Amino acid sequence: MERARLIHLAAGEPLRDDAQDGLCCVIAGALCMGSTHPEHGTQRLTWYVEPYHWFGEVSLIDRIPRGMAAVADTDSTVMSVPRSLIEPWLDANPVHWRDLARLACGQLRVVTTALEDSASLTLQQRLSRRLLFAAVNYGQSAKSGLRRRLRLPQDYLAQMLGVSRQTVNKALRDLEREQVLSLHYAEIELLSLEGLLARAGRLDAQLRFMLAGTAPILLAAHNEAQAGGGT
Repeated sequence: MERARLIHLAAGEPLRDDAQDGLCCVIAGALCMGSTHPEHGTQRLTWYVEPYHWFGEVSLIDRIPRGMAAVADTDSTVMSVPRSLIEPWLDANPVHWRDLARLACGQLRVVTTALEDSASLTLQQRLSRRLLFAAVNYGQSAKSGLRRRLRLPQDYLAQMLGVSRQTVNKALRDLEREQVLSLHYAEIELLSLEGLLARAGRLDAQLRFMLAGTAPILLAAHNEAQAGGGT
């Protein structure tokens, strides 16, 4: 922490190049993260990250510049530790390289899960799982548990799922009619986490691990319901 500095970003402001090679954490606000389209230069949305989401660990490990740009969606604060400061500390305390590797592995598992979901699941299942991922902040949520109010505009959700906004809106309205969630301006309120889990399809190991850390009682109830349904 003593090696870190705080970077304050206005809405729409990108994270500067001098923070591209370090380890970063969103402290306040939210960032849109994604690569730039090679032809027309628009930013593609892969992650929508909020406090306290860490990123930059892969570039720190492989020394290749980060492939995704980070742009503040709202006024935001990012904590950044440059490679020049954190790398000597990690070399002096090598056991913590393992912690960095675990962080990178967690991110990789989420990306792999999203790719597999897009190839094998229905839109309702993919949407439900994406909302669950957001509710646990992609496995980096605080121990207080799942968040029930998500600041996640439908345009962003559509981009991350690779479908139109109209398609996402229809799927969300269906879930709203079933009283699984409630739609607000640029926000989604999760009313029934049990209902969302029931619509998410079979839970893979990554999602189970995330839920076990943030909502163990909910996961246990889901497992019991699944076991009862199979008997």
